[in-house]
Amino acid sequence: MSSTPDWKATLLLPKTDFPMKADLPKREPPRLQRWFDEDAYGRLREARRGAPRYVLHDGPPYANGHIHIGTALNKILKDVAVRSRTLAGYDAPYVPGWDCHGLPIELKVDKELGAKKREMSDVEVRRACRAYAEKWVATQRTEFQRLGILGTWDAPYRTMDFGYQAEIARAFGVFVEKGLVTFGFKAVLWCPTCKTALAEAEVEYEDRKDPSIYVALPVEPSGATRALWGDALAGGTALFAVIWTTTPWTLPANRAIALGGEIPYVLAARASEPGTLYLLAEPLVPAVAEALGWKDLAAVPGTRRTGAQVAATKPAYRRPFDVDGKSFGFLVGEHVSTTDGTGLVHTAPGHGREDYDVVRRSGFSVDDPALCPVDEAGFYDVHVPEPLRGKRVVAAKAPEQDANRAVLDLLRAGDPSGARLLHAHEISHSYPHCWRCKLPVVFRATHQWFIDLGALRDAALHEIRDQVSWHPAFGVNRIGAMVENRLEWTISRQRRWGSPITFLRCRACAEAGRLEHYPPAGDPARQRAFFDRVVAVFREHGADAWYDDAAFPAAAFLPEGAACARCGKSDFEKVRDILDVWFDSGVSHAAVLASSAYGVESPYAEGTRAPVLYLEGHDQHRGWFQSSLLTSVALRGAAPYAAVVTHGFVVDGEGKKMSRSVGNVVHPQDVIATHGADVLRLFVASTDFFDDIRINQEILARSAEAYRKVRNTARFLLSVLLDFDPARDAVPDAALEPFDRLLLARAARLRDTARAAYERFEFHTVARHLLDFCTTDLSALWCDVRKDALYVLSAGDPKRRSAQTAAYRLAETIVFVLQPICPFTAEEVWQSLPGRAASSPFLATWEDLRLPELPEEAHDAWGRLLSLREEFVRRLEPLRRAGSVGTSAQATARLGRSPDLDRDLEATGLDEARLAELLIVPSLLRADDAEPTGLYGGVGLSAVPASGAKCPRCWQVRADVPEGGLCPRCRGVVGEG
Repeated sequence: MSSTPDWKATLLLPKTDFPMKADLPKREPPRLQRWFDEDAYGRLREARRGAPRYVLHDGPPYANGHIHIGTALNKILKDVAVRSRTLAGYDAPYVPGWDCHGLPIELKVDKELGAKKREMSDVEVRRACRAYAEKWVATQRTEFQRLGILGTWDAPYRTMDFGYQAEIARAFGVFVEKGLVTFGFKAVLWCPTCKTALAEAEVEYEDRKDPSIYVALPVEPSGATRALWGDALAGGTALFAVIWTTTPWTLPANRAIALGGEIPYVLAARASEPGTLYLLAEPLVPAVAEALGWKDLAAVPGTRRTGAQVAATKPAYRRPFDVDGKSFGFLVGEHVSTTDGTGLVHTAPGHGREDYDVVRRSGFSVDDPALCPVDEAGFYDVHVPEPLRGKRVVAAKAPEQDANRAVLDLLRAGDPSGARLLHAHEISHSYPHCWRCKLPVVFRATHQWFIDLGALRDAALHEIRDQVSWHPAFGVNRIGAMVENRLEWTISRQRRWGSPITFLRCRACAEAGRLEHYPPAGDPARQRAFFDRVVAVFREHGADAWYDDAAFPAAAFLPEGAACARCGKSDFEKVRDILDVWFDSGVSHAAVLASSAYGVESPYAEGTRAPVLYLEGHDQHRGWFQSSLLTSVALRGAAPYAAVVTHGFVVDGEGKKMSRSVGNVVHPQDVIATHGADVLRLFVASTDFFDDIRINQEILARSAEAYRKVRNTARFLLSVLLDFDPARDAVPDAALEPFDRLLLARAARLRDTARAAYERFEFHTVARHLLDFCTTDLSALWCDVRKDALYVLSAGDPKRRSAQTAAYRLAETIVFVLQPICPFTAEEVWQSLPGRAASSPFLATWEDLRLPELPEEAHDAWGRLLSLREEFVRRLEPLRRAGSVGTSAQATARLGRSPDLDRDLEATGLDEARLAELLIVPSLLRADDAEPTGLYGGVGLSAVPASGAKCPRCWQVRADVPEGGLCPRCRGVVGEG
């Protein structure tokens, strides 16, 4: 009894333990744990010891809540950058950090403590804040690690570390010693909700609706007005100065009217209102007439005077809502323009920076609490008329609390000053809001601490424009404009959880209404001794020591014999304000990098120009990038970074901001649970992150599909290495089959493209080229062509070993290119390669990926031959549809002759048999009657059904297949003659 032989059993079909289904959510955690158990990061640091340095310094995320998709994107980008620099041979350490001080944590703790907080000391509240921050640091650390981020997770930097707090104090002392820190009563940005001062970098602008009003303020009849406009004011004519404002709540704080020195002003009259004149900027009379609906308003001839003339004559006007009779009159201000309003600027020095400056420059005292009749929570105090007290100037929770509404009601009812409301309507305008609570802020005059940026600005701008590489390039203009226009930095905050402003205040002087501090200005020796003591205490006990008056009274920080420079007494109390948290994180270059305190040798050790990278969202141009730059210029004389990379925000699939209320939030934890970290990482790396990054489930599904294509390509390459030992079976470059050499040369091009793209932070270029290589060069070309040799030929056949050598090195190439982006999968592929099970790809460098290359002419020749192959596939398709052939293995290629074609065959090393292999046909016939093509001068090319029988083992139709038997090639493999 005879049976048909099982020819399939004689084929060397692909086989691998590498799973087709990635199952990343399940497989990644054990691999991650193995990295920790085997100290993968420590081994990497040891392997790169002595190599050129490249340090990505981590901008610390805030230790409050779970990570979100934006923080996940940021950490993934950083890890890709670090891994790619490591792959390039650099020693690229990564110390993760956390920003642990500040208002969000304090507000959360306030809510948790409730009424208990009123009974707690500052130290107890600070301890509660520390515990809260520690809890979220631990949570976020686990979440960041799950993303596959390598770094010193067992020793991160935290701005609340004792050593870090000591470095903050040391840096602050340097600023003081250089005379950059000042103290004064100024109008600063103030958040009534958070009850603290803000820096410009902590404010963002949002559209808001407010009243836009025109108000006429009575000008007192006097010798000054008669000297200016005597004839026009004859007969008891009433004169009003017309002001315009979009913040009616500031009117009770009005102290002056600012005029433009060179701007012409006139008296304007209405025919319908005899006996009344209005002072206006001449260029704005038509616009004011239109705004008020006064068609009969016109300038009075002969009344033109410049603002300087008016101010010099010193006419007086009656303030609205006046309770103390204090007014500075008409002043000249450089900020006054004729672009809008009336040309007469309502000036409230307690609520406007320009207002404050113009009053101070005019020689008036501005150190008066009455100038700012608004308390820390945004409510009117006792320096306003009774009906206004207790009204809230912004963010009122009820209409009856709204200060704007109350002011308008009083104006309409008739203010005793005689102020008249001429017009009011609602407008939408851009208004500053607190970056933290998202509610409106105000300008409010208070005693604050400042850093004078005048001495730092030019040096900072030089670093920005001439020394730092910005990616994308427009970053230089964005941060440059911000620094150029910034005069000072408000560094004090009226909160408890943060780094204290380490100054002492003289009690005796404070009781006498004067504020005198220690260490005194202009005394570097005393300043240095004081701050050395502060730093030593903080390093051992932390900044809580400043608030522990029992263990560390003010005297504990004073050198022997220290006394107040003004009164000579030695009774001091500690300043209780804290530093702006941007100062805390901004000195991280000193606390982490320069100090080597966190296990990283200082990159600044060999000079100020160090290979340090900062990579954050583009909002950090006004935040961490800027505070780091300013502090580094002050401390080191140079920028802390050589390169700055910024990314956009993560938005939904339609480009809209994510919001829980809208329901379009994508959580990284959910993405990892569904797809795994490597798919999320591939999504991040595939985006042009310089712009905003869109994400939704459909976009993530596309990333998952791209991942599957790369994974399946790698799996095929591994599966054909079932009997391959690279030490025994690898074929030298010179002996490789021409087609295998081509694919390895293309792999070399991919390697070089990826290396250059990583260098430019164009990770999406790497991802795109890798996917194209896997789908086009490998799956659709090399794998298709090489299946016959890999499956059909004998195990040791030179052509098969050449293909296996190529498969091994192509899989290596995928690992090298992929590993910064998808480290879990890259290591999985690497350890599935024969001979690699116990090693790690993370220790390798690009130099370890040695691939043969081809001259450009050979690549061009191969390109033309592959175009010929594509043309053959097109010409084969009609035969497939007609059923004449099933596959190309059942067809014959008829090919004409061409000198150009022959030259390309010679340049690539192909003979006719190898060209047939490229076309995947059993035979190729040279024929002059083949159908012309557009290639090689019109060379003919036809696809026809092959003559003969089908070999039951290799499925090729050949003329030399005997009935019921194998083709000669297969007979030679299985040993049948």
